[in-house]
Amino acid sequence: MTKNNIINEWLDKNNDPVIERLVKRNLAIANKVRNILSEKGLSDKEFASMLNKTPSEISKWLSGTHNFTGKTIIKMEIALGERLIHIEPIINYVYLDVIRGGLKDKKKYTQGDYNTVQPAYAS
Repeated sequence: MTKNNIINEWLDKNNDPVIERLVKRNLAIANKVRNILSEKGLSDKEFASMLNKTPSEISKWLSGTHNFTGKTIIKMEIALGERLIHIEPIINYVYLDVIRGGLKDKKKYTQGDYNTVQPAYAS
């Protein structure tokens, strides 16, 4: 039985959606790191050296069963020179007004106008 089958059986048995998502995310990160190491021609031992870790610790990390912390992910990203997790930036647009015609139709904005604008996602 493979490690993935053992993990899937455990997830099915315990039926916790939070743990299931966490395990899947950790597996995805481990697989991405494996692919990057392969592309760069790096061994687990070399990667361990880059992170000042033991090869056995890196082996555990890349098995897909390790719970990665944000700090560990960032250390790996820095060592590999690659992003492991991409988060879309939130862009807030501020609608000020429509400018029509010449200068006489322009609204004059003050600092107070900018401080009272609420982001679209605020509730």
